[in-house]
Amino acid sequence: MEVKKGFVLGAGIMGTGIAQLMAQKGIDVTLSDVDQSIVERSLQNIEKGLQRRVDKGKMTEDQVKDILGRITPSQGVKDAAQADFVVEAIIEDVKIKQDTFDELESVVKEGVILASNTTACSISEISSKAKDPGRIVGMHFFNPAVVMKLVEIMPGLATRPEVVDQTREFTEFLGKEPVVTAKEGIAGIASRVLAALLNEAVWVLEEGIGTVEDIDKALKMGSNQPMGPLELIDLIGIDTHLAKTRTLYNKLGDARYRPCYLLEKMVHAGYLGRKSKKGFYDYTGETPVPMRIK
Repeated sequence: MEVKKGFVLGAGIMGTGIAQLMAQKGIDVTLSDVDQSIVERSLQNIEKGLQRRVDKGKMTEDQVKDILGRITPSQGVKDAAQADFVVEAIIEDVKIKQDTFDELESVVKEGVILASNTTACSISEISSKAKDPGRIVGMHFFNPAVVMKLVEIMPGLATRPEVVDQTREFTEFLGKEPVVTAKEGIAGIASRVLAALLNEAVWVLEEGIGTVEDIDKALKMGSNQPMGPLELIDLIGIDTHLAKTRTLYNKLGDARYRPCYLLEKMVHAGYLGRKSKKGFYDYTGETPVPMRIK
C-alpha cells in the first residue's frame, strides 16, 4: 500500500511524534487538532528537537527544512479528505473517539484506513457507531513514536483482514516492528503488562516503602530496565497513565489495575509529568530532580 499523504488528528505528544515520523519517511502529513495554536506549538517542539540533532552533527539544516516542509498544520478534520492513511491520537475517551470517527468518515476517501492510537479503549466499541467499522483498526505507537520500534496493531471484531495487512505493511514502511494481536484485548500486550508494573510502583511509593529515586533505581538495577517506572509514567503522562488504569480496572475488575489515589491528587494539582514540568520528578531545571511525593 502506497501512502503519499497522511493525516494525524491530535497534536499531543503521540500525534506530534507520529506526524514527525511520517514526514521523516517522505510522507506529506497534515497534523491537526481542535485549536491550530496547539499544532503550532507542536511544530515548534519538533523543530527544537531536530535542531538538537543538527547541533550534535546527526542531521543537516537542509534535512530539517525538508522534514518541517512536509508537515502542514490544520484544525479539525476537513483536511483528512486528501489523506491516504489517517491516524487518530486524541484523548482516551470512547464517546469522543466515536464522534471523531463519525466526523472523519464524512470527509475521508472511500477505503482509507482509519487507525486509532488508543492505548486502552476498545476498537470494537469505538467502531460500533461507524458506517464502515471494517476499516477501523488499532495502531498503537509507543512514546517517543519517532524512536520506539514497536507498533501494536489490534483489530476489532469488525476489522477486515486486509485492513490489518495494509496497516502492518505501512508500519514496516515507517521503519517499525509490528506486533499484531491474535484478538482484541484491553490495552493489547505491552501496555497491559506494563500497566500492572507501573501501577504497583505507584502503590509502593504511596505505602512509603521507597522514595521516588529508590524505586526507580531498584527497577533499573534489579530488572535491567533502561528507565525506572516512575520516570516512565512521567514520560507517558500521569493523566494518561491514570486514564489507562481506570479503563483496565473498570473493564477487567482486576485489582492489579486499581488506580492509586496518589495519581488523582497529582493530576488535580497539575502534576502531569514531563509535559507540565512536574510529576514524580521536577523538570524545571537542567536535570530532573526527584519530588517528595506524599
